[in-house]
Amino acid sequence: MTTARPSEIHALNGARAIPPLVLVLFHFCEQRGYFSVRAIDLFVGKGYLWVEFFFALSGFILIHVYGARFKMSGYVTFLKTRLARLYPLHLATLLLLLALVWFTRAIAPLTGHTSIFDQPYHPIVSGITFVANLFLVQAWNLFPYLSWNAPAWFVSVEFLLCILFPVFAFLARGGRRRGILLIGAGIAGLVALAATSGNDGLDITFHNGIFRGMAGFAVGAGMAVVYRGLKRIDIHLVNVLQVGVLAGLIFSIYFGGERHTGNDVVVAAWMMALIFVLALDKGVVARVFQTGVLTRLGEWSYAIYLVQFPLLQALRTIRQYYPPEFRVLGEYSGAVQWAEAGVLLAAAIGLGAALTIFIERPAHARLRRLITARA
Repeated sequence: MTTARPSEIHALNGARAIPPLVLVLFHFCEQRGYFSVRAIDLFVGKGYLWVEFFFALSGFILIHVYGARFKMSGYVTFLKTRLARLYPLHLATLLLLLALVWFTRAIAPLTGHTSIFDQPYHPIVSGITFVANLFLVQAWNLFPYLSWNAPAWFVSVEFLLCILFPVFAFLARGGRRRGILLIGAGIAGLVALAATSGNDGLDITFHNGIFRGMAGFAVGAGMAVVYRGLKRIDIHLVNVLQVGVLAGLIFSIYFGGERHTGNDVVVAAWMMALIFVLALDKGVVARVFQTGVLTRLGEWSYAIYLVQFPLLQALRTIRQYYPPEFRVLGEYSGAVQWAEAGVLLAAAIGLGAALTIFIERPAHARLRRLITARA
């Protein structure tokens, strides 16, 4: 039995559900400490690599949708359309963090505490970085630190990739060989970054995050070119590929060596390969990602990713008011840590859903209508 290449890829919608949830736990554990449960800590500890998945997914989808028909005459409209997708949630979460900064500084004198934004290791919330965040250039190697809504560095790089899209669209015009060359170039770029990043591996954000994004985007673009050449593929082969890639990803996470080393590239490669095999939209693994719960979480994934940081800072503020009973030998108990993680995940999902429904979708629809009318 063979299956045709689908025109709409449902499995990739569900696949977007997992990465932001893992990233929420990764940032929580990096701030609060890990759970001392090996099976969880290894999986969460390499959570930063799911950013590669998103960069590659972006390259795959944009080349799949726009690549073959992209023309420079429509470049400005393309940029406006992409900004209509990226900017409303970015602005909403940036303003949410601004409100949190004002609130914590306002109540600090009243409660005898210091705002978390005035403590050591606080997020950078200066005026110049706020302007940079407004213009989505904060991650273009302009500052030696993350600022404001730190995870939005990804959005800044995505914006740059949209500006550079004509280059990728040109490189993606070709057959399977062109696609393989793009994939190879992207992987080579990731290897070079991991080798030159010191002890960071691929955990690169404000410095050279733009090159990390270009490399991942190139891999996704190359996979889209190869995917474009597929006609029919045996369903049994699809099952073998999907199970094999998923098994390879799990093995590389748990047995692929230390994180923040060159081993990061292997894990990232399996993550990006998962995009290609799920894009076939048939098979046993794809059916899991087509379920209603994962599809819905996938729809909220962008908002979940962006709202996590304001929630983490709100959690840091609330911690100042914990009763002494929450501490064991001077540290918060394990039960408190597990409770915090659960509440954080639930809050990120709930607020992410609300932001998607009440801000992202209406703002995106309205902006698209304006863009279409002017075009």
